[in-house]
Amino acid sequence: MTKSDLIVRLAERFPQLVSKDADFSVKMILDALSEALVRGDRIEIRGFGSFSLNYRPPRVGRNPKSGDQVRVPEKWVPHFKAGKELRERVDKPLDAV
Repeated sequence: MTKSDLIVRLAERFPQLVSKDADFSVKMILDALSEALVRGDRIEIRGFGSFSLNYRPPRVGRNPKSGDQVRVPEKWVPHFKAGKELRERVDKPLDAV
């Protein structure tokens, strides 16, 4: 599902919500999530999962084309861990849904 798909489904599910308002709502939620991760906060959505940051230390990698060594700097990467309820729902057979 893409962001635009989510906006369309929100507008369909809540007829009182204009498509423009659904678009604004989704953008505000995603901006708030992004800002929280930038601050280094952990985000937990009960029944869905949690977002956090993982530290990747600097390392020496290889250029796959030339084989030359390349220094890869340290970085923080977003990490998602699915919650128990989401894992159970995804694990169910399709005919049980």
